[in-house]
Amino acid sequence: MAKLTKRVVDAAGIRDKDYFIWDDELPGFGLRVFASGKRSYLIQYRSAGRTRRYTIGLHGIWTPETARQEAKVQLGRVAGGDNPAEERQLDHKAVTVKELCALYLNDLKAGLIIGKGGRPKKTTTIVTDTGRIERHILPLIGARRVKDLTKADINKVLKGIMAGKTRASVKTKKLRGKAIVRGGAGTATRTVGLLGGILTYAVESGIIERNPAHGIKRPKDNVRNRRLTEAEYRTLGQMLREAAAIKKYAMTVDIIRQIALTGCRRSEIIGLMWSEADADGSCLRLEDSKEGVSVRPVGLPVVEYLEERRKGATGTYVFPGQDEDNAFGSFPNHWEQIFKESPLAGVTPHVLRHSFASIANDLGFTEVTIAALVGHSKGSVTSKYIHTLDTALIMAADTISGYIQGLLDGIEFKQTAYALDRKSRRAALDRFLQSAVSDEGHCEEMPTRKAA
Repeated sequence: MAKLTKRVVDAAGIRDKDYFIWDDELPGFGLRVFASGKRSYLIQYRSAGRTRRYTIGLHGIWTPETARQEAKVQLGRVAGGDNPAEERQLDHKAVTVKELCALYLNDLKAGLIIGKGGRPKKTTTIVTDTGRIERHILPLIGARRVKDLTKADINKVLKGIMAGKTRASVKTKKLRGKAIVRGGAGTATRTVGLLGGILTYAVESGIIERNPAHGIKRPKDNVRNRRLTEAEYRTLGQMLREAAAIKKYAMTVDIIRQIALTGCRRSEIIGLMWSEADADGSCLRLEDSKEGVSVRPVGLPVVEYLEERRKGATGTYVFPGQDEDNAFGSFPNHWEQIFKESPLAGVTPHVLRHSFASIANDLGFTEVTIAALVGHSKGSVTSKYIHTLDTALIMAADTISGYIQGLLDGIEFKQTAYALDRKSRRAALDRFLQSAVSDEGHCEEMPTRKAA
């Protein structure tokens, strides 16, 4: 036991199971440390011969001092004969999934729901979560009481989405006309994952004791493993050339090519600002990616494209929308029109990102190098602090983007991986050494691309 202070709470380690730390100055006041790492304040007392617990709230929203004051108030009520835990239970037992989702979304929009990396969820993630709640979760179990949900109910939700029960054509604010809400294994997996997070929120809020979504087996999302073959890259190149001949698709074609050549996420390219495009440093300095601030090395084909596009460009965005100074907004509709009934129907922008990483792997680059190029977590720790990029990363970006550009242009490559035999390595080393020595036998400075 110890007095609950901020230092004590922050130092509380994570264990395999939830555990409690009790305050030694105020009997009954304690801290619950969840296996997930989250912490909540509570009081424990006896009423009618039973031990009861009353959750005050999460650490971060509540401080040890404010939670202590609330604990004194509630323990004072207990001394007067009240039972705050039972009162809360009566209030919560009728909470429906629809009402729970409304509470969750309110806290989500207020920045109180923490996502990956210990940061509040991004606006785009909030929009996606809202769509999954409104189009899948609520139609299937919105009227059910949260406390009545079982693991079998969650499995029904999973199977219902996979079977297409929530498939529909709906109007959206962002897109003109209607959008198709699809089911399938990928949608089911991600929606049930979100539902599990919402039910964890319910546990932490004291609405339910256990999360019925724990232990649910979800199917693998095959979309995430899809990659383009070299033949499909050539097919894509032909499709883009045909689409570019139609004026309205010109900018969409450019965006698709840059996604393919950089491995960036769709939102990162569509929302790319000129202030983030560092042609001299051969990189994109993204201010607000999924990982937060992120530096992405880009190859020479991308640098040359940005330099050419910059000539005469005005406004904030590399790919501007119409009228106001905003990002291009017609990409989703154009993508669907270009790919519909094509040999690559069903391919998504994420497939281009995954294919970039797969090509990099085919060419022999390491996992750490690939992570730095595409902004995965393995490369994000150091990429936040990079100012001058490592030459090796720039060379890797040049090689990968050049290779993909060649595939899009229809070039046939004889081999897709570097030869690592001793003879090839010696020949490459000799060429490097010869290029660095002058006719007089003095070493000259190797020309390098200007770095930021």
